[in-house]
Amino acid sequence: MTDEFKPLIRDPQKTTNILQQPVPVPPKPVEPLSFPDTGEVESVLSPHEVSRGLAEADPLTRHPRVSSIVLCVVFGVLLLAASAGIWWLGVRTMDGQSYEDIVWSKFDAALPGWLEPVVHVFTISAVVIAVSVIMSVIAIAVLVVRKRWLTIAQLAVFGGLCFAAAELLKPLLPRPYLINLMSNRSNSAPSGHVILAAAASVILLCAVPRAFRALAAVVGWIYTVLVGMSVIAGQWHRPTDVVMGLLIVGGLAMLMLAATFSNGMDEPGTRASSAGVQIVGSVMLTFGVLGTLYGAYIIWQIQPGLAMSAEWTYSGAHLSTMVLTASVSALMFGLTLAMRQLTASPLTKLGLVGAPPAPPKR
Repeated sequence: MTDEFKPLIRDPQKTTNILQQPVPVPPKPVEPLSFPDTGEVESVLSPHEVSRGLAEADPLTRHPRVSSIVLCVVFGVLLLAASAGIWWLGVRTMDGQSYEDIVWSKFDAALPGWLEPVVHVFTISAVVIAVSVIMSVIAIAVLVVRKRWLTIAQLAVFGGLCFAAAELLKPLLPRPYLINLMSNRSNSAPSGHVILAAAASVILLCAVPRAFRALAAVVGWIYTVLVGMSVIAGQWHRPTDVVMGLLIVGGLAMLMLAATFSNGMDEPGTRASSAGVQIVGSVMLTFGVLGTLYGAYIIWQIQPGLAMSAEWTYSGAHLSTMVLTASVSALMFGLTLAMRQLTASPLTKLGLVGAPPAPPKR
């Protein structure tokens, strides 16, 4: 019951004026909330500690957006499933084995004159191992300087899984004898050198700051493509081995980025979009999708002559191998670049997937 409706108790002996209204009692003034002075707070906590405490209350500073994590998982599963499908088509079918034998026999002679000397540099196994180790050491040094200890552990697990895939899948995926092959059946999919080059490039891409991510993606793509063509030109591996290795690394990279911790993300307050990431990522993804479709179209065109190893299929088989090696590698690095930006800076507008939720405009 409020004061307005409380009955008034009066002295019965006292005369009363019925026209007189009760005088309302004024409410007590509410004392304003008092906040500590800025100087008092800074005397106890530094501005950096205050910012860190406020940041810890925001869930997006501890992990990427749920949509980014889901995208990483979906892309990872799709790439790994595609690697299994490529292996089946190239290894378990007669047309696939005939296609690979055609490429394996004369791919070195089909290389353009300007590309052949560069590719031959990476036919030396020691060169591939040395370059990959140097890239990995640079990545670890960058992470140590940036004090990203959990990221080092995250990338170490990724590298271990890539190494296990290169070593354990070969004996588990033998090549059946479907046609009379000239190539060596013992060295099967996936290509260990391609996995090594691609994994080292992905590690470097995920280790460098935002300003260098686009450059690292381009360098890694060029290096991986050259290694992929070199193992075919040197008759170490077939096209299926190379493409399968690229897809395995890409799938594992997506799953690795889905498990990003706060230590692997950009610092709150420094998160921003990158024009280089947007441009390079968009170009790589576009070229990767269109190039893969074009390479598949060439194979579809020459498919009637593969069973007979017709000579008119040679040029198409060699061209499609070059296109697929470059385009699948571009697709893998484009996805890794885009998802690295989304998981590292979840509050930025990347432009590839869509803008995150933003405060309403007044």
